[in-house]
Amino acid sequence: MKKNYDVVIVGTGAAGLYAALSLSKDLNILMITKDMAENSDSYLAQGGICMLLNEDDYESYFEDTMKAGRYENRKESVDIMLRSSREVIDSLVKYGVDFEREADGSYSFTREGGHSAFRILHHDDVTGKEITSELLRNVRELPNVDFYEYTTMIDIIAKDNEAKGIVVSDKEGNISPVYCKKVILATGGIGGLFKNSTNFRHLTGDSFAIALKHGIELENINYIQIHPTVFYSEKEGRRFLISESVRGEGAILLDKNGERFTDELQPRDVVTGEILKQMKKDGTEHVMLSIKDTMSKEEIAERFPNIYAHCLEEGYDMGKEAIPVVPAQHYLMGGIHTDRDGKTSMKNLYAAGETACNGVHGANRLASNSLLEALVFAKRAADDIMKDIDTAKIEEVAVDLEKYSSLDELKEQYKRIVLDEIKRKDGEFYDKWCNNEN
Repeated sequence: MKKNYDVVIVGTGAAGLYAALSLSKDLNILMITKDMAENSDSYLAQGGICMLLNEDDYESYFEDTMKAGRYENRKESVDIMLRSSREVIDSLVKYGVDFEREADGSYSFTREGGHSAFRILHHDDVTGKEITSELLRNVRELPNVDFYEYTTMIDIIAKDNEAKGIVVSDKEGNISPVYCKKVILATGGIGGLFKNSTNFRHLTGDSFAIALKHGIELENINYIQIHPTVFYSEKEGRRFLISESVRGEGAILLDKNGERFTDELQPRDVVTGEILKQMKKDGTEHVMLSIKDTMSKEEIAERFPNIYAHCLEEGYDMGKEAIPVVPAQHYLMGGIHTDRDGKTSMKNLYAAGETACNGVHGANRLASNSLLEALVFAKRAADDIMKDIDTAKIEEVAVDLEKYSSLDELKEQYKRIVLDEIKRKDGEFYDKWCNNEN
């Protein structure tokens, strides 16, 4: 790993990869990730990615997003995302992403909870994998990008509230400073802090702890989405998501007596609340989700091959029976505060994807908006960086590496900082979902 770069990107999910592809090929770029490159939550996204259908769809798509976010969204950010959606989709197709199409070659759209129209593009039930894999393939072909897996950012190097680089720990545990002109944080969310989460376990919110340590502004770090339906399991590890699109295709939620108890296409927080209420009433650890009366076994296996196969491995045939589901931590709507161009409150430091809070999602994310939001604002961050990258300078600020000698202690410290901030912002949420969960 070199000592100096033009841009350092932390994270190899959709946001980080798209930012790298959107920057000039003349720049020297470093990309790092804590685990293997494919192990990002972008890769796990099942449902799809939204696209504004046409001008007639604008008002309803805007309202759907605002309503899901309890009208706490930044309207400007929502407008930017919607207006940029067609450009993003077109670029993904150019990068090789294969979306489902109708017989005539037009896009095939599906619908999920909270949407008033069919505006979600998908690739079977592994849309995130399709998008992220193609973006990763394109980035790996770039000669100007140095790519390091199993490499962790353990701090930001800063002087006078200006990012000068990052401190990294490589896979051998060696600690070193890396200096650059600009830093993009695309480190994902905080699922690794929760016992039950759809996220990869290594996503522990380090960047939020580091931000708090440096006085970088956070926004709504307590706005944490609980997904209504993950496959119920007593096994350790990440929980398997049962996509919102399953309910979008007609699956219904059933109580212990096999009776339907709610409207499955309400926003996620509402459905989650109804499930928890029913579980308490029934005295059960889960509810059941059934799609067998809406789609045939063959249709389910074709539309949801990944989900169908996983349920079979767990002993359930979705074509014949209901499957057990329960709510679990899924997505962070808040994060490091950014403006419309991904700028944080620290100069030369940007954030994108789930790490950032640009106001699109408000208090509760609308289904399948996350991939679109990540890509739209990652490109805006890259575009903003290009405005003055030629005149920006690298400054090798002295760093005391001794204070990072115990990485295990630092990891626990960062974990506690984030959890304490969530508790400070929302004690009720902390007691319900965080206390004894981590």
